[in-house]
Amino acid sequence: MEALGDRVTTFRRLHASGCFVMPNPWHVGSARALEQLGFKALATTSAGFAWTLGRADNQVTLDQALEHLRVVAEAVKVPVNADFQAGFAIDPEHVGANVKLAASTGIAGLSIEDSTGDPADPLFEIDLAVERVRAARRAIDESGVGIVLTGRSEGFVCGRPDIDETVRRLRAYAEAGADCLYAPRIDSVEHVVAIIAAVSPKPVNLLINAPFMTVEEAATLGVRRISVGGTLARTAWAGFLGAAREIADAGTFSRFERLPDVDALFRDPS
Repeated sequence: MEALGDRVTTFRRLHASGCFVMPNPWHVGSARALEQLGFKALATTSAGFAWTLGRADNQVTLDQALEHLRVVAEAVKVPVNADFQAGFAIDPEHVGANVKLAASTGIAGLSIEDSTGDPADPLFEIDLAVERVRAARRAIDESGVGIVLTGRSEGFVCGRPDIDETVRRLRAYAEAGADCLYAPRIDSVEHVVAIIAAVSPKPVNLLINAPFMTVEEAATLGVRRISVGGTLARTAWAGFLGAAREIADAGTFSRFERLPDVDALFRDPS
């Protein structure tokens, strides 16, 4: 496996220019398959991983998440970015402590988001949110590994789709030390452009979880990094559930045709 320092360097270089796609595997097999397809970096998905445990998103423990990061990072040679949710803590001190634990798993980057998980008050108050990002920055610096810190604002995910507030938060996270900025569920050219302009020259991650934009179009706008969240995992679940429901409901097996040779992906060529 490429040394962690080399993978961090590679990951940082990817953020320096151009646009790259960082798809999201949900277990070791999907990570290795994506690596074989030539993607230069990967990112975990909290939702996709939770589903492998039979849980909903945000119902995985810190220890389970850390072990998942470790096994995925060890399984591939390319840099892996961690969906570290809200840092598995509220107060900045504990966020920093957890970030240090994550930084020791072999990942090349991680994100910290500002969602509380409380539908009535879904975003951390901005001063606290900024301190949480600042604590993550400090923890990474103290760890000495240099991994990429992404600041995420979740307003468009949790029912607060205010582009002005999202821009304000992302700019504050950039000033607090985030290397990359990310607002999931942004899906209009105007909003993408507004975010890029607000945090430039720092890179922006764009989530594409529906066919609203191509890689080429995103690159033209100035997007540096593209991820897909749990959407690849959902496409896998769609195939599985569709076939299983057909068996349960009709007793037929029509979906068992033209299937890939998955075993060939992982067969040792020697």
